[in-house]
Amino acid sequence: MATSSSTQLEIQLGEDDDLLVGAESGWVEARTSCHHLSSLSFDLLHIPIPHTPCNRCHHPSENWLCLCCKDVLCSRFVNKHMLQHFQQSNHSVALSYSDLSIWCFVCDAYLDAQVIPQLRSVHETAYILKFGQAPPVRTVEFPKVEDNQADGTSGS
Repeated sequence: MATSSSTQLEIQLGEDDDLLVGAESGWVEARTSCHHLSSLSFDLLHIPIPHTPCNRCHHPSENWLCLCCKDVLCSRFVNKHMLQHFQQSNHSVALSYSDLSIWCFVCDAYLDAQVIPQLRSVHETAYILKFGQAPPVRTVEFPKVEDNQADGTSGS
């Protein structure tokens, strides 16, 4: 394993291991691009508040915001109205009011709203509506470079 001053996750596989160590944690790597954003609403700065109930069944939680038409519909864990909406309308991108994640039904993947420019403003707006403050700025951690590596000299 390479050494560095930054924290690293060590992944080990044995001969009989079926899963990566830590895979049971549920961590999912969000996509940093998506080809299904052309149908997004032009006005994603004005969205329903996070406590809006499902437009169909009025369930109060586990609701998603369609980022194409701004309908609020319940998750697949409630009555599946957002999934049905996608199947009927082909509106493929939605924001979860539970955890503010963004999902593309066509990609079958979460999207990184802080990396994809078209999603930043709606994620920030939803965060402000939910928590009353701007979201924290995410920073990228780079491994620290030793002085002798930075100037090209070796330690020998």
